[in-house]
Amino acid sequence: MSFLAENGLGSDLGALVVEAVIFTRAGGVERLLLLDFRDLPAGKPRVRQFDLAGLRCEALGQILINGVETCEGGDEAACASALETGSRVDGTEVTG
Repeated sequence: MSFLAENGLGSDLGALVVEAVIFTRAGGVERLLLLDFRDLPAGKPRVRQFDLAGLRCEALGQILINGVETCEGGDEAACASALETGSRVDGTEVTG
């Protein structure tokens, strides 16, 4: 799974880790996981990829960003409130 992440907070983040819930198209919880976006420089887009072993793309329904676990260089509340989600994949919604 690939994500485009852009840090719009105005200062570099040394690390960003978010808790995510993956739902199937049928609405069941497939898994809960932590996504480590590593460092995110201010104002520079980065693509981060995650291997979700055993999950077929066509089974993916929704990704819910449950919260921010780590926001190194900013506080978790600011990182969470600045979070904007979206998807370019038909049938898959990203919320949070």
